[in-house]
Amino acid sequence: MSRSSTDVRRTEPAVSGKRRDRGRRQKGIAGSTLSFWLFVGPFVLGLLVFSYLPIIWSLVLSFFDAYNTVTPSKFVGLQNYIDMLTDHNFLSSLGTFTIFAIFIVPLTFVMSLALALLVNQVKVAKAFFRSVFFLPTACSYVVASLIWKLSIFNGVRFGLANTVLGWFGIDNIAWLSTLDPPWYWIPIITVRLWLQLGFYMILFIAGLQRINPSLYEAAYVDGAKPGWQVFRYITLPQLRATSVSVLLLNLIAAYQAFDEFYNLLGSAQNFARPPLMYLYSISLGSIQDLGHGSAGALLLAVIIMIVTLLQTRIFGFGKAGD
Repeated sequence: MSRSSTDVRRTEPAVSGKRRDRGRRQKGIAGSTLSFWLFVGPFVLGLLVFSYLPIIWSLVLSFFDAYNTVTPSKFVGLQNYIDMLTDHNFLSSLGTFTIFAIFIVPLTFVMSLALALLVNQVKVAKAFFRSVFFLPTACSYVVASLIWKLSIFNGVRFGLANTVLGWFGIDNIAWLSTLDPPWYWIPIITVRLWLQLGFYMILFIAGLQRINPSLYEAAYVDGAKPGWQVFRYITLPQLRATSVSVLLLNLIAAYQAFDEFYNLLGSAQNFARPPLMYLYSISLGSIQDLGHGSAGALLLAVIIMIVTLLQTRIFGFGKAGD
């Protein structure tokens, strides 16, 4: 028997084995792909049907007159956008958001960071304290607003807030009154703080746990004093990416404020309505002007995008501290 024929017989099993392995890998990839789409497919379909298609259709409606219907009737071009940009009520709603954001964004940032620093230093029952502060996040905004309105800031003598003030000899305050002074900002801001502080606290705790302990040891060796110096030069720079994320999420959430305003003040307060509440009133209220409502919603989305990009540009999103 020649040597070449022997080599051929030896290589045949190796070649067939490689083919079988390749076939198994292809079947495995096909099976993994099928499993992936079986798991992710329903979510992707729901995202397309309930998110992306409405956004596309809203873009279409913004160029048409659409009263009491989602079917466009008369093409008006950019007139809906011009009307919204010159609408006093829409501009006033943006002013309401500005006031709301000026209070809620810094307060949420500072208080959630302070809570994270305190909870992260607790040695006993750390999981308990995390759960206690995080639980309000699971509460509905509607339910929390109604509790604030009916039990805490109801404006009568038996309300919790007025009861506490009565202990110090202070008269009852109509917290949700639309007259001056604007006391309604206190229940609106406090209910939002109570609902979202726990979520941002968890984000800051995750950022604190990523800081290398050797940095603190090196700071102590170099003579840094525990407290403000360590926080200023070690902790805060290392939390830069987390801080920017918290600011972005908090600002976007402020733009989307609706439930607390609607349930605490009602739908008739023209001067104290955020943008979403005003767009809701013209789109689904008595007017049902879906053309102008869609144009306003897209303008609001563009404003959010611009503010987000500017904020990431200024603070440098994703850059680690030096």
